[in-house]
Amino acid sequence: MRIFGYQLGGNKIRFRFAPSPTGLLHIGNLRTALFGYLLAKSLGGKFILRLEDTDQKREVAGAGDSLIKILQWVGIKFDEGYGVGGKYGPYLQTERLNIYDKLSTELLAKGGAYHCFCTEDRLTAMRAEQEKNKQAPRYDRLCRSLSPEEVKKRVARGEKFVIRQAMPLSGEVLVHDELRDDIKFRAEDLDDQVLIKSNGIPTYQFANIVDDHLMEISHVTRGDEWLSSFPKNILLYQAFGWTPPKFIHLPLIMNKGGGKLSKRQGDVYVENYRDQGYLPEAIINFCALLGWHSKDDKEIWTLTELAKSFSVSGMGVSPAIFDLEKLDYYNGYYLRKKPLSELADLCRPYLEVVGRKFNTQAQLLKFVALASDRLKKIGDIVPLTDFLFELPKYEPELLCWKKISLKQTRLNMKELEEELKKIKVNDWTKEYLEKTLLTWIKDHNYKNGEYLGPLRVALTGLKNSPGPFEVAEALGQEESLRRIALSLE
Repeated sequence: MRIFGYQLGGNKIRFRFAPSPTGLLHIGNLRTALFGYLLAKSLGGKFILRLEDTDQKREVAGAGDSLIKILQWVGIKFDEGYGVGGKYGPYLQTERLNIYDKLSTELLAKGGAYHCFCTEDRLTAMRAEQEKNKQAPRYDRLCRSLSPEEVKKRVARGEKFVIRQAMPLSGEVLVHDELRDDIKFRAEDLDDQVLIKSNGIPTYQFANIVDDHLMEISHVTRGDEWLSSFPKNILLYQAFGWTPPKFIHLPLIMNKGGGKLSKRQGDVYVENYRDQGYLPEAIINFCALLGWHSKDDKEIWTLTELAKSFSVSGMGVSPAIFDLEKLDYYNGYYLRKKPLSELADLCRPYLEVVGRKFNTQAQLLKFVALASDRLKKIGDIVPLTDFLFELPKYEPELLCWKKISLKQTRLNMKELEEELKKIKVNDWTKEYLEKTLLTWIKDHNYKNGEYLGPLRVALTGLKNSPGPFEVAEALGQEESLRRIALSLE
């Protein structure tokens, strides 16, 4: 028996994103949404949002609306669907139960499914025996041979049942994936999966196929963890006599160690990255390259550019590596592209939440400018500017430049302090300080490091920090001289 995953004809391009409203948006789900969105836009099609909320136990109140907000934040907008509307609704699965009930009854009549009355105790015992005998766990099809009369009697008696898909018992199933071409599966390896649970709620495997067909979805993008379900899905389309959409199974996203992304190894939710101060454009650029590359190996992409250039031909099947350093690189790049005033506005909430206050907007701009080249994410502004608000404790030896003694360092700093006191408040700028001190050092045949090295430490209390002239300007004359006096003590 050979059953193919057919390719949809015609020019109507319709992609969809169909998450479960069970909490925050996983970075892998964002990648799936992004790829679907970009393919839809590059092909001139529509992008639809459907919520698959049949798993009521795991559903989180408000998760659907939160999902829309975070996707809007990264720039992904839907043409149709939940929260938007459209002629193929409802777009919430629990509002489509009458549709699933009607079609499951139709499938039973066609012989593509059957009633299963096995209790949970029997199924548990069956799986334990299979495990003991080192057999693959699957339903033993005990109820598949029940006569229509027997089924009718047991239903009338009120016995609980599920509806299972009737898989072929022999032969092979040949399906087609747009990235992997044809894939063969042995029919005998396929389990008679549950389509309708005992409470009448459909499983993902049933509702997903029904909705994609009725909503005229032309292409399905999903993770390759669903490849094992692919033949079952195609068989369900076949049982109904429907033409399947094209399937694109995206490669897994792995961590740098080669394992699956998990909360134990770091953040996996988009909201967490947003809250840390990653920009939407950086997250989009990063996620777009998790399984896709352009012919010219271009690395910097805007969402608009991606929507024009994205294609299946640039996608691969090898696992994509989630490299946080790469995300930091993109985020740092986009942060440095921001005008200083915009960057300061982004940084302000992070500073204010830890109690950092500013006398003027100009002071905020100076503080942010000091850290701008070292920012990987906006939240870094707090640790990178801590020294501006409170001088860290440091050992006196840190003031010494190379092998210069503490005594000589103190003499150098005292001399430098006197020069700084001569500078007028209105002249206390990076440019004037730099020109004046460098000229003074040169005129006296001093070495820059023996004076500017201790000055940097006196102003920041750090071994590594921005330059002393930038810091002095940001701190202002009064605070700079106070910190130099502290170093002399």
